[in-house]
Amino acid sequence: AGDDAAVGGDFYDLFPVGSGTWWFVIGDVCGTGAQAAAVTGLARHTIQALARAGFPVAATLERLNTAILDEGPRARFLTLLCGSMHLEGGQVRLELVNAGHPPPFVIGPDGDVREIGTPQILLGVVDHVVYVAESLVLARDDLLVGVTDGVLERRDGDKMLGEGPFSEELAQTAHLPAQAAAERIRRLVADFT
Repeated sequence: AGDDAAVGGDFYDLFPVGSGTWWFVIGDVCGTGAQAAAVTGLARHTIQALARAGFPVAATLERLNTAILDEGPRARFLTLLCGSMHLEGGQVRLELVNAGHPPPFVIGPDGDVREIGTPQILLGVVDHVVYVAESLVLARDDLLVGVTDGVLERRDGDKMLGEGPFSEELAQTAHLPAQAAAERIRRLVADFT
């Protein structure tokens, strides 16, 4: 809070929808301030309402795109990573849509790091967009990591952190609990500059 402070456009959410299914969202609204905060609120609450009403991930984002464009001059575009996770035995079935967001990473128990999800058009730009959900299975001990561009584009002068050094650091998180992996990433970003 203060005269020089502005609300950022990055946000995340994780919520249950019942029957062992959870949804996650990581987004980045263009700009800062009240308008960006309004689009953030619209996105979070629209996604939660549609997910709990039983809409699949792709249809949810298509409806969110329409809601954003209906805001008219107050609309802002945003990138979004949205997915549902359903526990099936010892695996997690993941349905994922990447609307122009940096791709998430899966880190295997052996330290193998791979990007998943094909980037599609971001939200709030084009009328009548059609999203396609990708389905993956995460095995026990896989770690799913999603970030905003603020992590990958962290700068030290002209040098950006980027995906290469970030992937190398992710490989070291293979056997860490989620909170410890998140703390390691936070420290990497903080220490980079």
